[in-house]
Amino acid sequence: MKRKREMEGKSEIRSAIEELSMLVKAQPATVGDINLDAAPIPTKPFLHVCTSILQVLDKIGPTMAVLRQDIHQNIQRLENLCESDPTKYLNLIEILKKEESEGNARKGSSCSKALLWLTRSMDFMVALLQKLVKDPGQNMEQAVEESYNITLKPRHGWISSAAFKVALKLVPDNKTFISLLMAKDQNCDNLKEEMQTLITLLVPFLEQIHSVMRLYRLDRLKSS
Repeated sequence: MKRKREMEGKSEIRSAIEELSMLVKAQPATVGDINLDAAPIPTKPFLHVCTSILQVLDKIGPTMAVLRQDIHQNIQRLENLCESDPTKYLNLIEILKKEESEGNARKGSSCSKALLWLTRSMDFMVALLQKLVKDPGQNMEQAVEESYNITLKPRHGWISSAAFKVALKLVPDNKTFISLLMAKDQNCDNLKEEMQTLITLLVPFLEQIHSVMRLYRLDRLKSS
């Protein structure tokens, strides 16, 4: 609740930028191949970023209800494990190591899979923002569908894909979506700059997580 109050008066994009900036600063610089011990991904700051991204998705409306619920559940799953031993699970790599050693990483509702799907959901958000920055007047339904097709659809089964296709008809028009994203002190140019800033921060961070997913052989997992 405190964090929600702190975000009042800011656009969701601006809040996401602030959360991500703090997360990037908390990470050590890495060069070359990833060293899992030298490149931790702080758990709580990562989840704060996911929560901010979730609020951006909320602006798309009912279309994102299924994805939103999935993101929320994955955040909750990781939060619960982190809270069970905050010192031990201070960074997400420790969670991956734990489940890999137990043989549970690819099973059921593991935290490893939660991290994977949170990362893929943010891939979708990045793809959508990139389209809107490139062409602010683009048809929203088309932008959302194309972003889904290149990020989540290849990893979704037919049930998830069918549910998304039905919900796609509920996407708001471009003008409505942009106005919902803007803070009171913003105009379209300001918002476009902030979206580009978020993309610039988020893309390399997501690439780092995807590299870790590949190291743990989690990158090819699909949903039903």
